[in-house]
Amino acid sequence: MKILVTGGCGFIGSSFVRHMLRNPDVEIINLDKLTYAGNPDNLKGVESNERYRFVKGDICDEKIVNELMKDADIAVNFAAESFVDRSISDAAPFVKTNFYGTYVILEAARKHKKKVVHISTDEVYGSTESGSFRETDLLEPSSPYSASKAGADLLALSYFATYKLPVIICRSSNNYGPYQHPEKVIPLFITNAIENKPVPLYGDGMNVRDWLYVEDNCEAIALAMEKGAAGQIYNIGSGNETANIEMAKMILRFLEKPESLIKPVADRPGHDRRYSLDTKKISELGWKPKHNFEIGLNKTIQWYKDNAEWWKKLK
Repeated sequence: MKILVTGGCGFIGSSFVRHMLRNPDVEIINLDKLTYAGNPDNLKGVESNERYRFVKGDICDEKIVNELMKDADIAVNFAAESFVDRSISDAAPFVKTNFYGTYVILEAARKHKKKVVHISTDEVYGSTESGSFRETDLLEPSSPYSASKAGADLLALSYFATYKLPVIICRSSNNYGPYQHPEKVIPLFITNAIENKPVPLYGDGMNVRDWLYVEDNCEAIALAMEKGAAGQIYNIGSGNETANIEMAKMILRFLEKPESLIKPVADRPGHDRRYSLDTKKISELGWKPKHNFEIGLNKTIQWYKDNAEWWKKLK
């Protein structure tokens, strides 16, 4: 099976590439624009694999996407602008990449009759004070980032309804793990604490996230790709709901750093209070997460301690 992975040098995409290449029957074509978040170092050592091919390019480039789609059996779209804070200061790249780029992928897949797995986010549902979102719930995105992802989801579903294009959508909760860019909250807190710098905590720190270890997410995506039904959405979450202040304290405790490093900062606009996913559908396919938050966070912290040369140049 030959898989076109878009955004395969990013955090989740690179983990998925490594995961899939463990299968000797899989070939990977990795299309990545190599923006600041697309880091070739994330796949160091993979370049020599004869079943792996890297192509530098933009998913908004119809010519290159069509050319690569023609040679693939299936496309898995990770390519996205994903940092909420950046979307608040400038939404344009998010609309272009996340919505128009998805359109280009869907059109190429329709033309060449290929299957598409589109990677989305729990943020499309917005915030909830209680209960867990199901795949059929209303979308109420709060940021330009999540709105652009919600639009892409709807576009993908329209291609299934109108053209019968076999599309599967995976909506994952907040991922963490090795190779995540240090602008994101967990690696930011870890690396700041390692350097004895302040850990900037938004608002009162009581915003709740369901933390999903990236390798668990990749296993779920691979399962949805293999066994999921066309036109369906699969929520992927771990059940590790944790308030941000507790997450910060866990990091400091693991690193044996004082809680005085925590510095409250002004909350960001439209900051969702709590995300929570009902994961019954993906569980029925046979998936469950292998990492609870304490185990996964400990592994992640150790990785950042052992790989300072990777993240220091990014900071």
